[in-house]
Amino acid sequence: MKFMTTWSFDSAALPEAAERFLAGVGAPEEGTTLLGRWHNVDLSGGFALFESDNPAALYKGAAKWADLLSFNTVAVIEDEAAGVALASVFKK
Repeated sequence: MKFMTTWSFDSAALPEAAERFLAGVGAPEEGTTLLGRWHNVDLSGGFALFESDNPAALYKGAAKWADLLSFNTVAVIEDEAAGVALASVFKK
């Protein structure tokens, strides 16, 4: 299953966040594959796409940053799966 995580933080947290990121603390937890990660150019946060069958692994990864970052994580599906679901409900 794929999960989209967005994060944000106050600029005062940037030095500590940068230190952790450069030390490798941003690596995904075991059982989680990082498909891509993007950073807002205004340094306010960013988003990442993960694949995992273990939401607890995502939770563990977020816990390592919870003192600096605010997270929002949702399960996501691709267009093809969304289209099939929508067609089954709305296509007459």
